[in-house]
Amino acid sequence: MSKLVLGPFNRVEGDLEVSLEVSDGAVHSARVNAPLYRGFEPMLLGKAPLDALAIVPRICGICSVAQSAAAASALAEAMGLTPPPNGRLARNLIQAGENLADHLTHFYLFFMPDFARGSYAAKPWFAETEGRFKAQTGRATAEMLPARAGFMRLQGYLAGKWPHTMALQPGGTTRAVLAAEKIRLYAVLREFRAWLESTLFGDALETVAALDSADALRAWAAGRQADFPRFLALADDLGLQQVGRAGNLFLSVGAYPGSVGSLFPAGVWDGAKGRRAELDTARIVEDLSHAWLAGDAPQAPAQGQTRPLLEKEDAYTWCKAPRYGGQVAEVGALARQLVAGQPLAQDLVRNGQGKSAGGNVTARIVARMLEIAALIPAMENWVQQLAPGEPFCAHGELPDTAVGVGLTEAARGSLGHWLTVKHGAIAGYQIIAPTTWNFSPRDAAGTPGPLEQALVGLPIPKDEAAPVLVQHVVRSFDPCMVCTVH
Repeated sequence: MSKLVLGPFNRVEGDLEVSLEVSDGAVHSARVNAPLYRGFEPMLLGKAPLDALAIVPRICGICSVAQSAAAASALAEAMGLTPPPNGRLARNLIQAGENLADHLTHFYLFFMPDFARGSYAAKPWFAETEGRFKAQTGRATAEMLPARAGFMRLQGYLAGKWPHTMALQPGGTTRAVLAAEKIRLYAVLREFRAWLESTLFGDALETVAALDSADALRAWAAGRQADFPRFLALADDLGLQQVGRAGNLFLSVGAYPGSVGSLFPAGVWDGAKGRRAELDTARIVEDLSHAWLAGDAPQAPAQGQTRPLLEKEDAYTWCKAPRYGGQVAEVGALARQLVAGQPLAQDLVRNGQGKSAGGNVTARIVARMLEIAALIPAMENWVQQLAPGEPFCAHGELPDTAVGVGLTEAARGSLGHWLTVKHGAIAGYQIIAPTTWNFSPRDAAGTPGPLEQALVGLPIPKDEAAPVLVQHVVRSFDPCMVCTVH
């Protein structure tokens, strides 16, 4: 058995190292290392609770709105506040704007350039793919970046700036929308919709969102000249629907609340049984047995601590190991769509084009595209529902002693903030980020985390220093390592 260490991965926010044990030309086991300690959780201790709104967005420059939303929700629960309808709608728009921009960035800048690697030079599709998606020089990047920049005007109109906005508050948002500004917001969405329909999908968003099976997806994509269908052709040729399976449990804390329910509900989806169950947050714990952190017994986040311990036997990462009822859970766009009952996502995971595929590279990318197709129409509807002249933010006082939990969905998956306030100051603050779930190490039982499981069995060619299949699997989870170790 030989060992292969890959890292630091490029095109990743933060540091990532993957150690592979290779036997008979395939991955026998994997260990994922987040080698950077940042310490935002202990940094928050002793601070005024509202300071969290300024500090936690700095955890990440990619998903800072999601961190703001989780902190604001935790503070809202501690203060007993419920945002008015306008505040809820504006927060949905701000967060959906960041998440969609994140999906677009991932697809064009992080994921697709791997298909332009020299490893695929012999493929008949390589020349076209290289010209379109090669890092820095591909035509697709030059087309996507202006479209993304135009779409991000929405953040300026609603949140003042991005990243690190202070517009999201416990009671809603600080930026009221005037009647004339609704037209401006709607124009931004319609402009972005036109680009998505012409360049990314080659069809109406509603048509894409309505695709309900792997067969329907394949028939829809055949011969279609747009970037998502191009990916599907590459994935089919490479068999990516059979690559990168992790476990059978998928978790979502829910996203985009409405007056009744959420656009994407909370829940867990059991792939082995093919059914959804209600989410019980009391079943979430963090295992520290293989992290360079003090503590061995799994703890609920509200009782957790973050204390560095470098000299720790069997530790190999700064990442904790979140578990749900003792089980490994995958989070992300695929989990959201499975929990929401999206039939195409469930078909891709359940059937895998005629085989038992589970969560896989193709399904994870398709789920992101389905979210883009579903969210733009939802955002158009939210803009129409905004009521200028009515409140956008509720106000209240923070008790001297309080607790609060803020749960939301970032682009990469479920994000939770657990807040404890004593004597008017933060006495406890714990965060579980999406990549903490997906890139978690082994737990006390020795069970690998989702990515560690997904890498097992991948073929490792002797002539590839950085095996491209490993790249595809890692990037299908879209790692953000600075959020992982926060």
